[in-house]
Amino acid sequence: MSLAPPERAPATGAATAPAPAVSAGRGARRPAGPDRPGRRRLLTRTSVPYLLIMPAVLGFAVFKAYPIAASFWISLTTGNGDAQRFAGLANYRRLLADPLFWTALRNTGLILVVQVPLMLGLALLVALGLNSAKVWLRPLWRLGVFVPSLTGLVAAGVMFSVILNRDAGLLNWVLSLVGIDPVNWLGSPFWARVGIVLVITWHYTGYNAVMYLAGLQGIPKELYEAAMVDGAGPVRRFLAITLPQLRPILLLTVVLSTIGTLQLFDEPYVLTGGGPDNATLTVTMYLYDNGFTYFDFGYASALAYALATIVSVLGILQVRLMGERR
Repeated sequence: MSLAPPERAPATGAATAPAPAVSAGRGARRPAGPDRPGRRRLLTRTSVPYLLIMPAVLGFAVFKAYPIAASFWISLTTGNGDAQRFAGLANYRRLLADPLFWTALRNTGLILVVQVPLMLGLALLVALGLNSAKVWLRPLWRLGVFVPSLTGLVAAGVMFSVILNRDAGLLNWVLSLVGIDPVNWLGSPFWARVGIVLVITWHYTGYNAVMYLAGLQGIPKELYEAAMVDGAGPVRRFLAITLPQLRPILLLTVVLSTIGTLQLFDEPYVLTGGGPDNATLTVTMYLYDNGFTYFDFGYASALAYALATIVSVLGILQVRLMGERR
């Protein structure tokens, strides 16, 4: 008689062995499309921003970056067409020894030193007046101040060539009413520079005045009220409140005006053509003459890069001197 326990039959449906692997054959179910290894979607949260800025990047590369690089390469060459050859820094050495370049740079710097402070100071005074509540019809005055900046530069030059005419000009006629002899505005080296300064000041004063006016309207009135309670007068309030609050806008207008004056071209080109005796010749006019009159594109490109360097250095210095001190 055996004492071993009787065999127990396995339960129906119980797993007694591991299930066989699903065949990857014809009837197997494949993963969904987006999760399939090696396949990526084109439009994702990471790629969409790059796709949106791609047109602007391509436009900058084609119309800005490539011409800048090509211009630098041209500045290292001499000749044109099949006669073009690499010359290294020859154009830049020629520039340093060119007396006409230094004459143009001196004329541009002289106009810059006189015109920019005069224009910005006048613009600030105009903005202070237009910001006063005592001025009637302020919107009309603001429009009148800003209108000159809407005039085309060539149109303004033609208009002032008539106004500054020695024999039949409006300005000399007004001066004759008070007994002043006619002034040769466009034929004298000194007065030709003065005439160009007048044209630039007339054209851009209103533009800068509107920018200053926007800054003045953004200054909290509580600051002025507190200063008046403390006994501060108008001059003290202007120096202690107005100027510090306008510092960012002052910096912006100084930098933009400096860049614009260093690139001065339209006004002297229309009014005087760079004369008399090269007294109003500017760097950009000299660049234009070399490039499109004498077709010396290598030297013209070197002039362009020299001017860009001067503009960059002055801009950095102005930001360092007038920027916010933290």
